Amino acid sequence: MNTPPSPAGALRTDETAVQIGALVPLTRPGWVEAGRHLLAGLELAVRDVNDAGGIDGRPLELVVRDTAADPKRAAAAVDELARLGVAAVAGEYHSVVARAAAVRADALGLPFLCSSAVLDALTEQPTEWVARLAPAQSHGWRIYADFLLGAGHTRIAVAADASVYWASGARILRDHLAPRGGTVIELDMRALAPTALCDELVGHRATALLLLVGHPEPAVSIVRSVRHDQRLAEIMIGAPAGQPELAEWAALLGVDGAAIPFLRYLPERLGPLGARVETALRERLADAPSFVAFEGYDTITVLADVLRSHGADRAGVAESWPRVAVEGTRGQIQFTRTPGISVWQWAWTPVQVVDRDPAEPDRFRVLHSG
Repeated sequence: MNTPPSPAGALRTDETAVQIGALVPLTRPGWVEAGRHLLAGLELAVRDVNDAGGIDGRPLELVVRDTAADPKRAAAAVDELARLGVAAVAGEYHSVVARAAAVRADALGLPFLCSSAVLDALTEQPTEWVARLAPAQSHGWRIYADFLLGAGHTRIAVAADASVYWASGARILRDHLAPRGGTVIELDMRALAPTALCDELVGHRATALLLLVGHPEPAVSIVRSVRHDQRLAEIMIGAPAGQPELAEWAALLGVDGAAIPFLRYLPERLGPLGARVETALRERLADAPSFVAFEGYDTITVLADVLRSHGADRAGVAESWPRVAVEGTRGQIQFTRTPGISVWQWAWTPVQVVDRDPAEPDRFRVLHSG
């Protein structure tokens, strides 16, 4: 695979460098804006590590590969990075892609610190080689389900695409809501146009519609159709997967994209490190950084600490996961074995349900914390 290297230094420039492979969606059909934020966080942290003396005097380098949201491409990239001699692999945003990377890294004995993907089952069997910063989908989406119940929603429709990730999300919602009096109505967007979806919502008397679909399409078209259907003036649209987090959402939808609650993984207030990183990320991105950028920064912060403490030996990196205790941008990061999760897991990063303020779509409102 001949993926062009990142301008930030994917080519080997120093034979003494410690290299980390970075998996990032940088081209369509990947969510490119999420990939840009993830890479910005990774690169900023590498710069900060090197400004502080690197890894025992050795520079840290990223070897960046574009996954383009393709699981096969990600698995091939892990193979290539292993051959190149990286100490570990980091990153990835899309859950199905991260799962392919995790399975391959486990098979090769290559440490993988997953930054952003949330699918519970990143590997089929428990593994010592993989750790994750993002909260598992079951954790975050149960918090979202509690938010729905607290807001009075018990008839909840999900507009769902076909994927393991969306199917998992629908199952988590259904299993959590049903014992508490909630009903989940699944609507297959492979069979429904946005206008037909509106008819289904009216017929089912749904009070909330959740977007379990890709961005920008069909999510944007669905929002426009529902917002402009007078029969659905009172329905709440939600997006637990976080599509409204990034600026592209507001640019495409304007006020129609506001008041759509979604999950993000930030604390109520950032500490000194988080505030400093936020300022630097804003300058690097020329925009407000999303939680995905903080996930990228924290990924390198953890790996740099591990590499300083245990060296660049791959087995040593993997063995260090249970001993990690690192101050990240969003709190202290430690990994544990969590029931039902096959990888070492930070349990848990802060979780919020937020939306964009209709009066000021660039401003976020915190609606619920978990």
